[in-house]
Formats: sequence, C-alpha cells, structure tokens
Amino acid sequence: MKIVDANVVVTSPGRNFVTLEIATDEGLTGLGDATLNGRELAVASYLTDHVVPLLLGTDPHRIEDTWQYLYRGAYWRRGPVTMAAIAAVDVALWDIKAKAAGLPLYQLLGGASRERVRTYGHAGGRDVPELFDSIRARLAEGYPAIRVQTGVPGLTKVYGVRSEAELAEESAGRGRVARPVVEDWDTDAYLRHIPRVFEAVRGEFGPELPLLHDAHHRLTPIQAARLGKELEPYRLFWLEDCTPAENQEGLRLVREHTTTPLAIGEVFNSVHDYRTLVDEQLIDYVRSAVTHFGGVSPLKKLFDYAAQHQIKSAIHGPEDISPVGMAAAIHLDLAVHNFGIQEFSGHTALTNEVFRHAYTFADGYLHPGEEPGIGVELDRELAAAHPYAPSYLPVNRLQDGTVHDW
Repeated sequence: MKIVDANVVVTSPGRNFVTLEIATDEGLTGLGDATLNGRELAVASYLTDHVVPLLLGTDPHRIEDTWQYLYRGAYWRRGPVTMAAIAAVDVALWDIKAKAAGLPLYQLLGGASRERVRTYGHAGGRDVPELFDSIRARLAEGYPAIRVQTGVPGLTKVYGVRSEAELAEESAGRGRVARPVVEDWDTDAYLRHIPRVFEAVRGEFGPELPLLHDAHHRLTPIQAARLGKELEPYRLFWLEDCTPAENQEGLRLVREHTTTPLAIGEVFNSVHDYRTLVDEQLIDYVRSAVTHFGGVSPLKKLFDYAAQHQIKSAIHGPEDISPVGMAAAIHLDLAVHNFGIQEFSGHTALTNEVFRHAYTFADGYLHPGEEPGIGVELDRELAAAHPYAPSYLPVNRLQDGTVHDW
C-alpha cells in the first residue's frame, strides 16, 4: 500500500478547523486534526508546503518511522505548529491502519481497558446564581463532573465565563473577531473571590459532585500554592494550570503547600515539557491533546511514562479540537490503563454534520464506536461551503494595561 494523495482542508462551521486527508492506492483514506486555534493557517501551510510532498509514495503502515522522519528530519523540533502538523499525519495513518485491519482504533492500541469514558463539562456564571444555573444545566445533560468558572467582582470579562447570548453567537459562528478580545484581570480580587465561590457551590450541590477549576496559567507559584491550600476544604477533583508550567521547577513550591490535585499540560507539545513534573510527581494529571502533542503515538508513550509515577491521563478536549481529534482522544481514553477523565465540550450541530462521527455521548460518558478506523468521515462539500474566517483567542491585561497570561 502507498500514499497517493494528501490534502489539507480548512473549514469553519462556527469555528476554524484544519484537517489532513490522506489517500492510498488501495482506496483507504485517513483523517487527522491539525487545528491550532488562532494560528490555523500556519499549520495548514506547514502541511501543504512542507509535509504533504514528503508523504507521497510512502507506506502508510510505517507510522512510527514516518513520525520520526517528520520530527527528526526537520531538524527544527517541537513547537505547536510542527507538532500539530505531525499529529495530523500520525492520526490519519492510524485511521488507515485500523481501517485496513477492519477494527476500531482502540483495538490496535491494546483493546478496551474500560466500558466507557467518563467526562466533565463546563459550567460558568457571571455571579453565583448564574453559575448555579449553569451547573444544573450540565448535570441535566448527564455530566458526572463539572468544571466551575466564575466572574470576579470588579472585572468585566473573565476566561471561562460567557453569557447565554455570547454562547449563542459563538454557536452560530458570529462570535469571531479579526483582532483579539481584551479581557481584564486582577489576581488579588480573584484569589479573594474563588474560595467563597466553591464554598457556595459545595453548600448548594453537596460534597459528592466532582468539581474542577481552571486557573488558566494566571498565577505565580506562590499564588497558586495559596489558592490550592485555600481550596482544600472543598475537595476539588483538580486545580488546572495553576501556574505557567514551562517553569517546571515552580510546581515544587505548589506541591509543598497543598494537597489539592493538580492538572497541567494543554499547551505542552512534547514529553520534554513534562519530565520534571512527572519524575518528581509534581502533578496528578497530564492534559495534552492528541492534536497538539504530535498524535496518538507520542501521547500514548507519555501516558505509559506517567503511569509509572501514578499520574493519570486527562486529554484536553475544548471546542477547538475537531471531532477528528476528539475521536482519536476517545479511542486512546478507552485503551490506556491510567485513564483519568476526558474534557468534553461537544460541538455545534453544523460541525457534527461536517465531521460525521461514530463516537457517542450518553449519560455523561463517551464511547468511540465500533467503526473501523477512528470513525469520522469528512463531508468535503459541506466543509467547502464554510470557508475559513479570521479569529483569535483573547488576550489578558491587568488593570494598569500590562499584558498578562490569559
């Protein structure tokens, strides 16, 4: 079997997605997700101009060799653009290999380690009553665990908190902007407010509901240590991205001062980003996405490495991971022994039409389905009807105007 064609499809059914489609001389095709939110065209160009020409005529079954060729052969290693491009190739080749075997991908990864994949959903509110309504809505949808984000008194626009009108605009594809939205930030106000929010949530919903919270890289290590300690009475499932973890050693201070479980890694794209965190057991969950970590191949290796240190998986699963990337994640979730939980935001109805998928969500749990491959088909005609539209992630500024981590 040989690769005879490979095409990059950029489509925007409400959000921008970058998809690689690889075709073989035996009629099998494979899909891979290369979406990098806010920098989509950089990855599309990397694939079209530099990667696709190298794939033509090669054996699609040689997944590991192809991965190493693209990673080591470029000389310039790692980085989100490179790793998203490699991820798309890796997943597309796994899709082809599983289709050739007539099996769903998880069977090639060792088979199922569980019957279904537990998820968590997102709840947010500008104030506590609105937050309660959002939590109730997620519970009604079946989510067994809830990520809690809230507005902060004195701040106008904060990560993770959107009104129903804003959500409707985004779902309809009208929330995109040609320049980044500027959000505001005050760390002291946030640190004063958040423990009171979790006290209220526990008072309303009881001690058994697993609760998560994302600090989104905005704290220094000592601030993160304080927050983790003050949240201990509310028994969080985890505190996510409490501090920018490129400074891996900074997590030592956080770990020394709190028993709140820690989850990190959505902006990581290499095992080297994790080495100190894993070797010293400074975190409890690794959160990289298949799409941004180079694919299924390296992410499974990371999970096996983490398992030796009693660290679990928690694949990043926001709306800007396409159903192709989500499907690959669910197959991996079902297979690995040290699975923890899967973030699942879902997609718009239109996105699900463009990317028809076999995976299902029921009662708060996902299953990848039993179709050969990853179980996703791309509607090329519908994708073409929704072309790319420029869009950016927000940026964050302190109240004096200084740019801050978003």
